[in-house]
Amino acid sequence: MQFVRLVVFGFLFLSVIYLCLSWYSRSLRREKLENEWDAEKPDGISRADFVKKGIVEYETGLRPKLLGLVYVVPTVAIAVIVYITNSN
Repeated sequence: MQFVRLVVFGFLFLSVIYLCLSWYSRSLRREKLENEWDAEKPDGISRADFVKKGIVEYETGLRPKLLGLVYVVPTVAIAVIVYITNSN
């Protein structure tokens, strides 16, 4: 029962961290795109469309996938600690 509680609360905690990091990273990218549009002011494309296109490209990039390590690294660390503790 305690293991199930650890898994559930751990998943919820990691999900909150993932959502916060994801939101923060996306907001940084959005700000960078807005500043880039302000500096260049490309013809024929509105600021909103430029930012939207950049966010779509960002979503398919590497950084959002790396944020998934928020789940992997702590889970592997806890598994290694439990294994080492129980093997001795």
